[in-house]
Amino acid sequence: MDRGLFTGVLFLDLKKAFDTVDHSILLAKLEKYGIQGKSLEWFKSYLKDRKQVCSINGKKSSANDINCGVPQGSNVGPILFLLYINDLPNSLKMSKPSMFADDTNLTCVGQSSSEIETKLNEELENVHRWLTANKLTLNDEKTEFMLIGSRSRIACVHNSPVLKLGHRHIKRVYYKKSLVNAFKRRLDKTA
Repeated sequence: MDRGLFTGVLFLDLKKAFDTVDHSILLAKLEKYGIQGKSLEWFKSYLKDRKQVCSINGKKSSANDINCGVPQGSNVGPILFLLYINDLPNSLKMSKPSMFADDTNLTCVGQSSSEIETKLNEELENVHRWLTANKLTLNDEKTEFMLIGSRSRIACVHNSPVLKLGHRHIKRVYYKKSLVNAFKRRLDKTA
């Protein structure tokens, strides 16, 4: 803002992020990170032969095999998810990511709101391609963006940036709570 620039922040929301992690892709990524031999076999056995039962009003379904997803109530599940999405930043060209669990924000800077629009739309496409390759889905109804700048610069914006994924418009917000920022503030207080 001191340099008279705009900042665009894209708040990504993934549909059922922990539940849709593809086991074969995850295991391939673990192997690329250097997890091999007995350690990799342990992860395979951890993910394999999991079952799921649905209970509604006391009636239970039969057990079904689970071929994707990581357990959310475990210590290992969130770590596996982070390893799964760890290479998302490699798909980005014009923004800086901030990631905390399944909460990801992309930030870019520009001279004008139209430059922010162009950059964030391109990054949205890059993220979409990465998500498709990794069998994850963006929740476009909960994905939002914010335009940040000085009051005088924001007052001069007559046409709000338009962000779209396919034919779906991404909603502009003026206030947003973010796990990424809350986590960073907590770390700053403890340092």
